[in-house]
Amino acid sequence: MANNTRTAVFPGSFDPFTIGHFDVLKSALKIFDKVIVAVGYNHTKKDFLEPSVRVQLIEDVVKPLKDAGENIEVTSYTGLTADFCIKKGAGFIVRGLRSATDLESESVIAQANDLLQPMVTTVFIPARPHTSFISSTVVRDIFINGGDTSKFMPEGIHIDKYIK
Repeated sequence: MANNTRTAVFPGSFDPFTIGHFDVLKSALKIFDKVIVAVGYNHTKKDFLEPSVRVQLIEDVVKPLKDAGENIEVTSYTGLTADFCIKKGAGFIVRGLRSATDLESESVIAQANDLLQPMVTTVFIPARPHTSFISSTVVRDIFINGGDTSKFMPEGIHIDKYIK
C-alpha cells in the first residue's frame, strides 16, 4: 500500500444501519483519514433491505459528516473483506464490539484475515454502553412487529422510508 492515507474499511451487512454502527463509524473517523463503509452480502441471511437500499440509507446518515469534511465512502462489495481492503488501498478493517461474544467471534475472523492479507490489520472499537445492546436483528424485529425503531436508528432516519 503505497499511499500515506490511513484508510479503513468498516464492513458489515448493516441491515439496517443502527445508532451502534453510526457510533463506531464516528469513533473510527477519529483514528483514520478515510473510512469506507462497505455493505457486504451475507449469503447465509435473508435480506431485510436490499444492499442498494442499505447503501442509500447510510449515505443519508453520513451526509452531514461528509458535508463537514469527513472522508467517508459508502459502497457495497462481494467476496472476501481482506481482498476488498487491498483493492481499495485500505490497511485496516474496523469492527465494532458489543460483548465478549463479539470479541471471540471477531478475533477468529481477524486471524483469518491476517493469514489471507497480512498487510491488513483489524482494529476493534468497543460499543459505548448506551448502544451495546443494539443489533440490526433487534431493530428488524421491532419494525416487523410494528414498534418504534427511532430510538435505535440515527437521528432523522426511519426504516419505512426505505421500504417499498
